[in-house]
Amino acid sequence: MPSSRLPPAPSAPAAPPLVRTRGDRRTLEFAPGMIQSEMLLSRPDQLVLRYARAMMCFVLFQPRPRDIVMVGLGGGSLLKFCHRHLPWARITVLELRADVIALREQFLIPADDARLRVIHTDAVAYLAAAPACADVLLVDGFDADGLPPALGSARFYADCRRALRPDGVLVANIFSYDPRHDAMLGRIETTFRGHVCGFDGIAGNNHIVFAVNGDAARPSRATRVRRLVAWRRFAGLGFLNRLLARLLVRRLSRRGAPPR
Repeated sequence: MPSSRLPPAPSAPAAPPLVRTRGDRRTLEFAPGMIQSEMLLSRPDQLVLRYARAMMCFVLFQPRPRDIVMVGLGGGSLLKFCHRHLPWARITVLELRADVIALREQFLIPADDARLRVIHTDAVAYLAAAPACADVLLVDGFDADGLPPALGSARFYADCRRALRPDGVLVANIFSYDPRHDAMLGRIETTFRGHVCGFDGIAGNNHIVFAVNGDAARPSRATRVRRLVAWRRFAGLGFLNRLLARLLVRRLSRRGAPPR
């Protein structure tokens, strides 16, 4: 992987993130009412938001990833869950905004250690220079205006595929109402040669897309899972995916990832 000493990219001018605490709940918002992350103070490692639970379904494709790279820190929900419940995995988080990283203690994000690095850098440049660095790549880098255009370009998705090892999986969070939604999905489909499925309706307006860096001639576990998820979607059984995400996260919290 590239060194964590990469010079950070300058942050674009933006309103400071809002941290709100109401009883046992603490939220991070990039605009009033736009909740980016939510945490229970009593259980900071729990995944509160449905879209975060849906993104954790990457373990169906990669049950024991060695390296997880995350684009976007936010309140660190996915980071904290993976750090606690996937102890064999190394986690690298790429965050563009220094003011978001500065909130790390407020969201009880653990300090960097041998398994965890939070890097202040531009994920676009980082991934372009990091071939085969990840088994799982989670793209959830939103700002107050939504998903930045650079994180939905054909070039970015090509760099994402190069950053993945064989059978590695890209997990992309795309708003269903984003006017670029269809174009971004088309770019992912093209880049990953159709090895793509999505969890529609699992988390409101969040469309969770899984893309596998696989070989069509070799039906791996990831390919079989992808076909199953796609069948459920087209069969109108999206509620099964919602149930699957909840049960899978519960199992990870109790016993660890499913065996290979």
